[in-house]
Amino acid sequence: MTTILHISDTHFGTEREDAVEALLRLSLELSPDLVILSGDITQRARRSEFAAALAFVKRLNAPLLSIPGNHDIPLFNLFARFLWPFAGYKRCFGDNLEPVFETPDVLVIGVNTVRRERHEDGAVDPKQIRRVAERLTQARAEQLRIVVTHQPVQITLPEDEENLLIGHDDAVREWSRAGVDLILGGHIHLPFVRPLRECHPGIERDAWIVQAGTAVSDRVRAGTDNSVHVIHRNESAQCLVERWDHTLNADAFHRVATTPVLLDR
Repeated sequence: MTTILHISDTHFGTEREDAVEALLRLSLELSPDLVILSGDITQRARRSEFAAALAFVKRLNAPLLSIPGNHDIPLFNLFARFLWPFAGYKRCFGDNLEPVFETPDVLVIGVNTVRRERHEDGAVDPKQIRRVAERLTQARAEQLRIVVTHQPVQITLPEDEENLLIGHDDAVREWSRAGVDLILGGHIHLPFVRPLRECHPGIERDAWIVQAGTAVSDRVRAGTDNSVHVIHRNESAQCLVERWDHTLNADAFHRVATTPVLLDR
């Protein structure tokens, strides 16, 4: 059994301390094989916010795969934004903006969708799409194949259309053909698990979208709580994606939904 804890949009600088401590307790209980942090780690890419985020992930005491989000590059300091946009991120989380994690049971590929010339919009270019597709085709049949972006490749509400990842249509088509099982994202602070074919009926394989909410920030969307996902992969031809929510001032995250995901093999 492989257990993955997917968190996103922590927005350190706006964090709720009760949610932070509850998430640390959940991670301790789960003892995940991997924590995936899919961007917007900080609110304004300040040194103090990155320091708080780094202290947090160290307390998770688990392997980490992280990618930056649009909030993780300077917003107001245009000089720093265009000359060294990822300096703060790299100082705390390393130089690799597109990390890969692999075990006999799972392959996780990170994609940097942040563009210094854009404020919120993310993009994936043809070179990135090909790189990810080539790596997916090298995966073993028994591996759960996950791609991680910050901006979503699928939405459920019309008002989120402007947040869709630029280039998502080509990416979805190529990554599906290459064998992806799950595409994880954040950015819109709205958790859901959906079949990719709901919005992309022409894709060649079954794949699933796993969108995380905001894990610990007070920037929750109306009608939602702080939330994370827990992904369990066993030896069968399916995995389980659990949604865990945290309400304000609660002591713990609570499992609120479980989605069985049949893997297309």
